[in-house]
Amino acid sequence: MRLGKLNNEQLERLVLSKYSKTREESLGTPQVGEDCAALNLGGDLTILSTDPVTAATNHLGRLSVHVNCNDAAAAGAEPVGLMVTLLAPPDATEQEIESIAQELSDAAHEVGVDILGGHTEVTDSVTRFITNTTVVARMPAENRLLGMQPGNDIVLTKWAGLEGSMLIAADFKERLKILNAQEFKELASWIKHLSVVPEGRYAARHGATAMHDVTEGGVLGAAWEMCHTTGVGMELNEIPVHPITVDLCAELGLDPLRLLSSGCMLIACEDGEAMTKGLKALNIAAAVIGKAGGKTLRLNGKEVTPPEADELYRLF
Repeated sequence: MRLGKLNNEQLERLVLSKYSKTREESLGTPQVGEDCAALNLGGDLTILSTDPVTAATNHLGRLSVHVNCNDAAAAGAEPVGLMVTLLAPPDATEQEIESIAQELSDAAHEVGVDILGGHTEVTDSVTRFITNTTVVARMPAENRLLGMQPGNDIVLTKWAGLEGSMLIAADFKERLKILNAQEFKELASWIKHLSVVPEGRYAARHGATAMHDVTEGGVLGAAWEMCHTTGVGMELNEIPVHPITVDLCAELGLDPLRLLSSGCMLIACEDGEAMTKGLKALNIAAAVIGKAGGKTLRLNGKEVTPPEADELYRLF
């Protein structure tokens, strides 16, 4: 099978169709495009999400924190804590394990969450460090997002291919001939843009009807999942892509709109201009990239196909 996440048809047929809701505390069953689960245990809703980090060798701890807290933020919830499983290959050193743990701690403090526990193991089942992290978050029941509505504006924060560009520059530097030293330095600095918790907090309080953090499959993958979840289409136009990402993807033959993009958030709202203005006041780049409506996802008038494995996996 191809590396990366199962495509949505496989995920539905092989996995999700097997699950059903049996507890009254559960507020739904797993669905394509839904990154978070919700439980009603009394009081605020408990929001949960889990994700591995399998395609990175640098900044593993920081990525593990942000990727999962971003899922909770996209649901409009406040991240509280993380459970982290760390799998180390047999040739790992104590210093490497300690470094990842320190990075997990530092990133958690930046976001304002606690590392609650987890599991650490050395195993020959992996050839490089792997994490799997679960975020625990809370949200008042009355604050649940309504879901994308026809006529909503679609806002993207930051730019497409953000995380993927950073990882490629760090892990596949030898394949890149077009970038200069200053551009590599700038790409490394993008680590500070990976959290979408600030925009999630703002958007949830200022008119967002739906949000989706942009991870595997890129902007088009996240947009397709939003459409699939709500049954409402989108018409997208110009999507911001950083010039360095444009050059990097051109050299490697990758599509930046389908490239791993943690750090970006898609926001559906009634007034996209007001949303972007508020986000920019917080020093968060944002742009209106389209409008919800119709039944399919379209980019510049052409229908977009369902997401496959992320472009990043083509480099392995």
